[in-house]
Amino acid sequence: MLDATRNTQPKQMPLPIKLISTDFDGTLFAEFENPPIPGRVVNLIADLQAQGAKWVINTGRDMSSLMETLARARISIQPDYLVLVEREIYRHDGVRYAPVETWNAACARDHAALFARVRPAVSELTAWVNSRFRATVYEDAYSPFCLIAGNNDDADVIQERLDAFCAQFPQLTVVRNDVYARFSHAAYNKGTALSELTRRHGWSASDVFAAGDHLNDLPMLCSNFARWLAAPDNAIDAVKEAVTRQEGFVSHFAHGEGVAEGLEYQLAEASHQ
Repeated sequence: MLDATRNTQPKQMPLPIKLISTDFDGTLFAEFENPPIPGRVVNLIADLQAQGAKWVINTGRDMSSLMETLARARISIQPDYLVLVEREIYRHDGVRYAPVETWNAACARDHAALFARVRPAVSELTAWVNSRFRATVYEDAYSPFCLIAGNNDDADVIQERLDAFCAQFPQLTVVRNDVYARFSHAAYNKGTALSELTRRHGWSASDVFAAGDHLNDLPMLCSNFARWLAAPDNAIDAVKEAVTRQEGFVSHFAHGEGVAEGLEYQLAEASHQ
């Protein structure tokens, strides 16, 4: 005979998406929209966080730039993780965003060793760019070569030269977003950082949603790292093609509204599998 006191509440369905990875500028955030991050996507992410999902902003920005912009956006939720400059991982510990030490230390060490080999050859590359284009070339804390091209056509031509330059140095790659570019170690990008977060939680790519709009998002818009992919309408063609090729969702809405529609669509798809 069945025990009448036994809990007969239905079991909660497993969460179909456990890790949400969103690019920031152009994907989630639109500077001149009001609000710059729409309530629709904020509410969706908040609901998933309440059910145990984690949210990571996966961006090329550094900490100070992202924190200042998030404060201006005045959203009601906080990311659980940040991936900054496309490679460093930070975890919100309840008070602040603390570095994930093992990953970040290895990232810094590998970049320092690679850039020590690259730096002596950068001056010639810089001279080549400056003699042919109206562009800004500089070094910062994250790369011995950073570029702001005058326009995308110039950036395309310069990237061909940068790719040839990288071929001389194993593990060196170009990270590009619009007219901006810099060097990076090929082992560290938005995709591998996302994979590290997935691993730390004991999840797999089938538990991950990723949304992005530009070239530097392509490493995470990959089925090796995220089963559920989305792109807003303003994404560049290369991103839309990559997402479509992997059976992801391309929205007819731009920016955060597009992310919201993509997340809704992929949640519905996931719940039926």
